Amino acid sequence: MSRQIRILIVDDEESFVRSLSFALRTEGMDVTGVHSGEDAFLAVRKQQFDIILLDLRLPGADGMEVLTSIQKLDISIPVIMISAHGDTRAAVQAVKNGAADYLSKPFELDELIHTIKTTLDQSQVALELDYHRRRDAVPANGLIGDCAAMSALRTTIDRVAQSSASRILLLGESGTGKALVARAIHSQSPRQDRAFVEVNCAALPEQLIESELFGAEKGSYTGAHQKRTGLVRLADSGTLFLDEIGELPLALQAKFLHFLENGDYRPVGAERSASADVRVIAATNRDLAEQVRLGQFREDLFYRLNVITIDIPALRARGEDILSLVSHFADRQAQAEGCRPIEFDSETQGILRTHPWRGNVRELKNLIERLTILYPGKTISADVLPGEFHQTDDPHYSDGANRLSNAAHPQLQDRLDVTERHIVQDALEQADGHKGRAAEILGISRHALKRRLQRLGLQ
Repeated sequence: MSRQIRILIVDDEESFVRSLSFALRTEGMDVTGVHSGEDAFLAVRKQQFDIILLDLRLPGADGMEVLTSIQKLDISIPVIMISAHGDTRAAVQAVKNGAADYLSKPFELDELIHTIKTTLDQSQVALELDYHRRRDAVPANGLIGDCAAMSALRTTIDRVAQSSASRILLLGESGTGKALVARAIHSQSPRQDRAFVEVNCAALPEQLIESELFGAEKGSYTGAHQKRTGLVRLADSGTLFLDEIGELPLALQAKFLHFLENGDYRPVGAERSASADVRVIAATNRDLAEQVRLGQFREDLFYRLNVITIDIPALRARGEDILSLVSHFADRQAQAEGCRPIEFDSETQGILRTHPWRGNVRELKNLIERLTILYPGKTISADVLPGEFHQTDDPHYSDGANRLSNAAHPQLQDRLDVTERHIVQDALEQADGHKGRAAEILGISRHALKRRLQRLGLQ
């Protein structure tokens, strides 16, 4: 079961805090309410919060002063400003001063929940990047490995990061670390002190992706109960990372091309255009040229993105790096579990070095996490590795998963199918039904997940 989201509400209206706390608790959140800036400081010093809802108008120190003071205490806590009608200008200034977003009273609960989840997703990305920066054992750009391909990749990142290139395309199989490369480019660029905003084009519903990217005016579409700040605006002067750009709907590709060419865009329902200075890093595991040929991706957008292209090597081409990655992930997972790192005997190390790693680094990371949980601090032998590490030429094996022949082992296969079905369903629940996110959780490609859903009758 996932941990409760811990929220601090800072507002001088006791009835508002009471009703909002009740509503958020019914959503399964852990809520603390205070009524002044001084109490907010005490609460933040006393316990840890995932997010703060902060009213602009408070007795004594106003919301802007409280925001500044909270950032000095713990800048990693995202703050959503709450403004009264007519305070929009001040709320926008608060966002410029470091607030994650703002909402104007009155607002709908579902709008608040959406804003909280979006803010936490963006905050998690920032925390992960900070983690990589702080770890002594990890190079400054967070990329592990000394093979020729990784050395060449680091050189490319260094050159591109410091260049004026504002459009960069990352190519690589699912799980190779395209997001990490994007963050490395940002962290080594002149924009490093500005926002790094990541959006997975495959994870957003098609009807919402335009408003997520460009923002939306209140009432511009059904369910738009509040003005939305788009991700493009949040990334102004920083970096916008568009993962799985090949999933961007055709209808939106023309508008995104216009933004790339001119730097301006129009929020949904707005009368005026806005502009943003953003370095765009796009990533895909698809063949965009083939998508262009099939009419699934605009040719002009493809050429606009395909200026600076970086190919990220698959893990199977990085044999020298596999044991270094194993050690890194084992140390990190041991820290999370509070145990000694797992180790691998020589036979198992050989298996890991020669495994095809169809899920790339993500597959390796997930394996280490699973083995650490099951065998904390142990030396891992080959017999406890999952079935896919014991490859055979059996034609009944498919998807690299060493699937047992139904004809030869019907009862065992039925049990395996039941187990696999539970695992896939659990991943879908964690991802709120988004197949792209579920595939990431499972460490497989979206296409592999689709095949499993069909085979298991979950489609």
